Amino acid sequence: MKILVTPTSLCKNKNILDGLSEKADLVINTTGKPLTEEQLMPLVSDIDGYLAGLDEITGAVLRAAPKLKAISRYGVGYERVDIRTAKELGIKVTNTPGANTQSVADLAMGLILSAARQIPYLNGRLKDGNWDRANGREIYGKSIGIIGLGAIGKSLAKRAQGFSMNVLSYDPYMDEKWAGENGVRICALDELTSESDVISLHVPLNDATRNMINRERIERMRDGVIIVNTSRGGLIDLDAAADFIESGKIYGMGFDAFEKEPPEKHRIYDFTNVIMTPHAGAHTAEAVMGMTEMSISNLFSLLEDDGRADRYIVNR
Repeated sequence: MKILVTPTSLCKNKNILDGLSEKADLVINTTGKPLTEEQLMPLVSDIDGYLAGLDEITGAVLRAAPKLKAISRYGVGYERVDIRTAKELGIKVTNTPGANTQSVADLAMGLILSAARQIPYLNGRLKDGNWDRANGREIYGKSIGIIGLGAIGKSLAKRAQGFSMNVLSYDPYMDEKWAGENGVRICALDELTSESDVISLHVPLNDATRNMINRERIERMRDGVIIVNTSRGGLIDLDAAADFIESGKIYGMGFDAFEKEPPEKHRIYDFTNVIMTPHAGAHTAEAVMGMTEMSISNLFSLLEDDGRADRYIVNR
């Protein structure tokens, strides 16, 4: 049995790879980055299973893998997998919901605080020998709009309430019971974006969400808004956002996800009040262990067809 392993953190973990190699022959991603369609094509011709990172798993890649039975995503999102083609070919796809919930919510809160108090800027200035005490913004008592009230959005809501923030949320599949029980105000998207001091994105990238934070919505936002995206690249119109950062309409932004990773150069990233992290939301010791154990268990369950991973199949 042959397995392709591509998540960058797993491919650096000798203990994990040694354990996997006792069960299967491994093909390992050595680039240190998610793989493109072109890079994947020569690797998949004789694999039985695929432990997948944030690679471009297109229909062409799947059709080039005649022996492939299962793809286990190391993480929650699976929009980079051609789910429809996988289903047509009988390739089951799983993910690891919940394994990185707390770590991503932590980072989202950290980016909000960093943007509000200009922590990276002040840190850099002080280390350069300057004593600049630039005024920041308080988040205490302000309104936060959480777009996507899944597990991560709910966890961020609880953190925000610890700062006495008013929590607004939009989700097309809203858990109304949870929102009501936890003091979260349910809003339409335009209502949320126009009434929030802080906006945090927790939705997948698809046709409905691409550039959902666009020029028109930013124009209607509160002056001095902070916007954080720890979900997926492509949700924000970067050209529009850059214009509004330059004008001061947007006070600060935090990015942990990019449409291409590493991100392509864009003028938005040159502003000192734009904070970037390298898709590190799930990179805590606890989350990495949880995703590792869950993704490996899912993969071998699918390959052995024992039913243990059936509830995590995303393309039934």
